[in-house]
Amino acid sequence: MWQAEVRVDLDAISANVARLRSGTRAAVMAVVKGDGYGHGMVPAARAALAGGATWLGVCTLDEALGLRRSGITSPVLAWLLAPGLPLHEGVANDIDLSAASLGQLDEMITAGQQAQRPTRVHLKIDTGLSRGGATADDWPALVEAAAKAQADGAIEIVGIWSHFVYADAPGHETIDRQLDAFRDALAVAERLGVRPQLRHIANSAATLTRPDAHFDLVRPGIAVYGLSPIPGETFGLRPAMTARARIMLTKRVPAGTGVSYGHTYTTDRETTLAVVPLGYADGVPRHASNVGPVAIDGVRHTIAGRVCMDQVVLDVGDQPVAPGDVATLFGPGDNGGPTADDWAAAIDTINYEIVTRFGSTRVPRVYDNKDGE
Repeated sequence: MWQAEVRVDLDAISANVARLRSGTRAAVMAVVKGDGYGHGMVPAARAALAGGATWLGVCTLDEALGLRRSGITSPVLAWLLAPGLPLHEGVANDIDLSAASLGQLDEMITAGQQAQRPTRVHLKIDTGLSRGGATADDWPALVEAAAKAQADGAIEIVGIWSHFVYADAPGHETIDRQLDAFRDALAVAERLGVRPQLRHIANSAATLTRPDAHFDLVRPGIAVYGLSPIPGETFGLRPAMTARARIMLTKRVPAGTGVSYGHTYTTDRETTLAVVPLGYADGVPRHASNVGPVAIDGVRHTIAGRVCMDQVVLDVGDQPVAPGDVATLFGPGDNGGPTADDWAAAIDTINYEIVTRFGSTRVPRVYDNKDGE
């Protein structure tokens, strides 16, 4: 008998990727960083590949090596690389690496020498996010140095890439501005003799709404897991994660009963309280106190009082609720149940944060497909 669980529908992940794949001529890189946005990196990666993705994207070298240790052999790009990492291990395991500075490029050249094979490199240009990537002023020097290293056989320039600021607001002026900057960077590279195999900038939002941004490869992340990057639009995607728990305890209390720490909620009538064994140690945001939606047998309730480390309390009124009944925090929204989007709206965040919070070691993931692990 389970107490609390995060269920992941791997068929939904595969279907979401197939939906994304059908809308582009570009190759699809499924982004599985952050432990597959909380869904489990390896099972999510396998489901995405089954749906038609041919690349996988992660942030860290450790994530990329974890995919390789699991037996996944498809192309993988890792892009968040601090100085001093054992990049040669990535090179030896056929992992592509991102370079955005001369210092990073030098480390990748050294890594290739240690691994005795050319490092596969994607050069990143900052087109306006002001985060990773070389600035327009630094770009020519980076490309020139990379071209020399490629001519020397030290690296292979596989891709040139960037990332959008605000593609989740279709029509926002930054999108066209960034595309212009990206095309300018590609033109600089071509003048310097660099013609990459892959040009990529499209995230989930651009994959769904800007076919002119697809180039050779698209990099959907949140859409892989069935969540839309654009509020109010579903694009035919199905959420893959459901978070739920069995009610631990119910009790009848009178009007005027304070609930949970600080008594930020007080009952206004005689009512039933239900204790659900999920808290902020399991991924429930503490700022969902008094606002987080939870469904029991199709009836929605709101968390009563503060979210605790291990539990929340619901005021269920006169609904006949008993220990062992299932309380669903969020899922695909079938039968009007709450979704990750509902939770995001309740606490003024994004659906990405909601699902990525879940999947702690205490709450097991359960996969609804035979390929799950």
